[in-house]
Amino acid sequence: MSFSWGRVGAILHKELRDYRRNRFVIASMATLPLIFVIVPVVQLLLLKASVDSPKFDTRIGLSLLYMLIIPAIVPATLAAYSVVGEREQGTLEPILITPIRREEFLIGKALAILVPTLGIAYLVFGIFLGVVALFAQPAVESAVFEGSHLLVQLLFTPLLAGWSIWVGIAISARSADVRAAQQLGTLASLPPLGIVALMSFNVLTPTLGLALGLAAALLLLDVLGWQAVAAMFDRERLVAGVRH
Repeated sequence: MSFSWGRVGAILHKELRDYRRNRFVIASMATLPLIFVIVPVVQLLLLKASVDSPKFDTRIGLSLLYMLIIPAIVPATLAAYSVVGEREQGTLEPILITPIRREEFLIGKALAILVPTLGIAYLVFGIFLGVVALFAQPAVESAVFEGSHLLVQLLFTPLLAGWSIWVGIAISARSADVRAAQQLGTLASLPPLGIVALMSFNVLTPTLGLALGLAAALLLLDVLGWQAVAAMFDRERLVAGVRH
């Protein structure tokens, strides 16, 4: 049976429809980004240009880092629910016994997490930039709108989300409890933020070459993550687990 984007689209449509009916998912997608945009905005609006340079750069870097926590945390929460949540509800078995390939199933699940995550992350970042442009001091605005900072945000948002998605789905497929999967998925989504944090705080100078090199490495990890999850995905065990 050849790969079908039609079946991927069917999974994507089903997942997005299920999200609208799930209060927990809606609350997570609304609450978490709100938390991570209020704190950095308040920090930057209170920041004065007279603050000494190291503290000034640290405040700017910390505020921008908050923006990248969104594509790491939000997909981890959704991905943790993707398999074990459906297994608990009894809706997983009817899908797995259909003639759908595991690659189609996984890509459909991943896209259903990636699409709203990117929408939320870029929307929140746009609001963040708008508030800074309107209300922050000129020196703060100039530092936030520096080209290297914008490049890091735009480039790493989908890549961090991809890492969180595949790690979260892998954990969800092996977990028996949604809460445990969420906790483990959130922890596992954080390591790539370490490198991005070094760039946000200017410990590593965020040049174009460095950003592209790290982005390529993270993209490779995302691809390897997808392949690893596809290889470990055991639909027979999952179906048997549902019946059990």
